[in-house]
Amino acid sequence: MMTSMNTVLLMAGQGQGGGGGFQLIMMAAIILVFWLFMIRPQAKKAKDQKAFINNLQKGDKVVSIAGIHGVVNKVNEDNTINLEINPGSYIKLEKSAISMEWTVQLNKPVADKK
Repeated sequence: MMTSMNTVLLMAGQGQGGGGGFQLIMMAAIILVFWLFMIRPQAKKAKDQKAFINNLQKGDKVVSIAGIHGVVNKVNEDNTINLEINPGSYIKLEKSAISMEWTVQLNKPVADKK
C-alpha cells in the first residue's frame, strides 16, 4: 500500500510546469468525495442497523431478510430471536436476519388516500 502511494506521489510530482501540486490536490479531492458519498453513509447505515438489532423486544412486528413476517416472541442471549409467524408456530432466527428497512416499512402508518 505504501509503495503504491509513493509511486503515485512521485508520478504526481513529475508533472510538467508545476502541475504536480494540482494533481495532488485533485487526488485528495477525489478521496474526500469518495469518503463523503460512499464510506460515511455505509458506516452510518451499519451503525443504525446494529442499534435496531440491539433494541428488538418481545412484541415487535418484524420482517426477515427472507421476507418472513412475524412477531418477536423471545429475544435469546445467543443473538437469536424466537419469531411467531402464526399463532403457536415459532421459528428461531439470527437477529442479523431481521431487515431494518422492511420492518420500518411494515410498521409505518398507512396514509389515507383521498
